Amino acid sequence: MGWAFSSLSPVYMQIVSRLRADILAGRYTADAPFPSVRQLAFEAAVNPNTMQRALTELENEGLLYSRSTAGRFVTADVGVLDAARRKQCQEELAQLTERARALGLKKQDVIDFINEQEDWEL
Repeated sequence: MGWAFSSLSPVYMQIVSRLRADILAGRYTADAPFPSVRQLAFEAAVNPNTMQRALTELENEGLLYSRSTAGRFVTADVGVLDAARRKQCQEELAQLTERARALGLKKQDVIDFINEQEDWEL
């Protein structure tokens, strides 16, 4: 999927969100080399400094780590990955809750909508 950015939030934060989602979905293998700043910046058509800032943020979250001259790697720490998934889900659920309230929906309505999803089992 191509990289598309909106003007609603800083580009580096949009990059962080996308790469975080890719890491949490397992698109990058734990302990395998992560693409370089230059490679990702080229693919996203952004300044390498912007990409560096995004990757530093992911390191601060514990999702990436550096090995001196060997580059960056995705953490294999299941606890860190699970905590990040939970945090991401909670943030998105808070946004959904806010939008549902604005539409006049009740909690049970949202629960019913989730239960109606045929392609996802809880």
